Amino acid sequence: MFRLKESIHVNAPIERCFLLSTSIDLVRQTIELRPVSGKTTGLIVDGDRLLWRGWKFAIPAFHETLITGYDRPTFFQDTMGRGYFSHFQHDHNFQFVDGQTVMWDIVRFSLPLGALGKAVGKYIVVPHVLGLMQKRFQLLKRLAESSDWERYIPSESDRLSARAATLEDRIVSR
Repeated sequence: MFRLKESIHVNAPIERCFLLSTSIDLVRQTIELRPVSGKTTGLIVDGDRLLWRGWKFAIPAFHETLITGYDRPTFFQDTMGRGYFSHFQHDHNFQFVDGQTVMWDIVRFSLPLGALGKAVGKYIVVPHVLGLMQKRFQLLKRLAESSDWERYIPSESDRLSARAATLEDRIVSR
């Protein structure tokens, strides 16, 4: 099992940093996959499911993300439901300290194929995932510390309406 950790300090409120981190559009920009089913736009919340598709390392890629933990504005967790990893889990943590938001992520994953999977993980996947984590943090910092964040976070009334519609959809589909 591989365990990666990355962190950043952001000069912005914790709530803004948290909500930007849950933006499906910003995740799409970072991982360069597109959401094709489940919740495909807006901000993720507890219980959401998304299926991502695209290309990674010249092969078709898919990754089903399940939101398995959500404690706004300090934590959320996404866990792979289906995909190429044997296991993939990503913890997103937030804390407001001395006027800044400290964001730190922990990613745990393993790959199939025994020794070959471990070698691919060490020499290819670890550097790739660390690069994505750093890219994501730099994007979130740039947006959160400018007025650009407003393009990605809907107003509170828009969020409440979207949340009510999501809950209604879940009730109807049961």
